[in-house]
Amino acid sequence: MGGYGKTISHVIIGLKTAKGTKQLKLDPSIFESLQKERVEAGDVIYIEANSGAVKRQGRCDTYATEFDLEAEEYVPLPKGDVHKKKEIIQDVTLHDLDVANARPQGGQDILSMMGQLMKPKKTEITDKLRGEINKVVNKYIDQGVAELVPGVLFVDEVHMLDIECFTYLHRALESSIAPIVIFASNRGNCVIRGTEDITSPHGIPLDLLDRVMIIRTMLYTPQEMKQIIKIRAQTEGISISEEALNHLGEIGTKTTLRYSVQLLTPANLLAKINGKDSIEKEHVEEISELFYDAKSSAKILADQQDKYMK
Repeated sequence: MGGYGKTISHVIIGLKTAKGTKQLKLDPSIFESLQKERVEAGDVIYIEANSGAVKRQGRCDTYATEFDLEAEEYVPLPKGDVHKKKEIIQDVTLHDLDVANARPQGGQDILSMMGQLMKPKKTEITDKLRGEINKVVNKYIDQGVAELVPGVLFVDEVHMLDIECFTYLHRALESSIAPIVIFASNRGNCVIRGTEDITSPHGIPLDLLDRVMIIRTMLYTPQEMKQIIKIRAQTEGISISEEALNHLGEIGTKTTLRYSVQLLTPANLLAKINGKDSIEKEHVEEISELFYDAKSSAKILADQQDKYMK
């Protein structure tokens, strides 16, 4: 029969437990999984019915006396039924499902969808696909098969988004599966990006701003600043005296916390140059005179603007 290739039409496998034996006729696609796991007669294996995944647990301990010395892990013969139902809880995002089902390789049940997460193919994710995934997810939620756990989307410097982004976000937040969205901004009234003269608080359109809850924030106290700077110093492995820490807290109160934290590294270098193991108050004072904070720099620029090129 030269010139003809061999093909596998099906795989027949016998499974045995302490309660009984079953012989299965399986799809030929499982043959590769069996070869990959190097399954032999007498091995204890686990086969997932929906995805066809095969996992070799080890060699059955009834074969432990076959050889005097063998580098093999022996496990007892399973005691339950050959066919078992096992509850599997897996955390996935909607994007994971979109990617896995862009080119589906299996069925539409939940286990098939989960199995496709392991071998996604790169392709375009369309709005139609997202809509279909949402329908399937909603159906499983109604059936109690799946549970929706809302995520958290944190958008820092939200004033940098343009009007088109805000329009998309406004529509997306109407969805029942939308995450909790947190916007952060340090701007007051400013022009919304993408527009010419529309001014709004924090650079967020008023119709979207009307839908959010604004969290009241307070300025850091000197004691809180000291604690934050102390934690940052410990994280970076920097030793700092209590007097220097108090001085950095005072600087942070007059300027910004970020500026105080940024002084840690150059102050630590200066202390090492002077042969000190920890940062002292004089090191912080010297470094603060070398580097300006943003407010001081802006004030000097305003006072001496005639000395700069225009």
